[in-house]
Amino acid sequence: MKDIENRQDIYVLMKKFYVKLMSDEEMKHFFTAFLDKNLLEEHLQTLVDFWDNILFYSGAYQKNAMKPHLQLQKQHPFSKNHFQKWLSHFNASVDELFKGEVAHTAKSRALSIATVMQIKISELNNR
Repeated sequence: MKDIENRQDIYVLMKKFYVKLMSDEEMKHFFTAFLDKNLLEEHLQTLVDFWDNILFYSGAYQKNAMKPHLQLQKQHPFSKNHFQKWLSHFNASVDELFKGEVAHTAKSRALSIATVMQIKISELNNR
């Protein structure tokens, strides 16, 4: 298996990851908007920009990743289990497709992202 090397690799990873999320009975309610293939494709491109920036410092992502998730939290509250499943599906997707330093970094960064998001949501809930 090869390592994650470029945007195309990230796209393949995100597609696999989203198939898992959208097939998971406990997770799919967060992703109903993406049943529209055009919205899904647009979102996948945003995710590629995000991860390209995270992994390769491309500068491709200029948005606030936290904002839409905090808005979604108001409609469909996240639980600790949701974050664990998200991370599990992400790690499984990486492991099924890639092996190497960048793949390891992706999994490490995903853990950091999930942790920070849980903290931010907890702060929001405690206001």
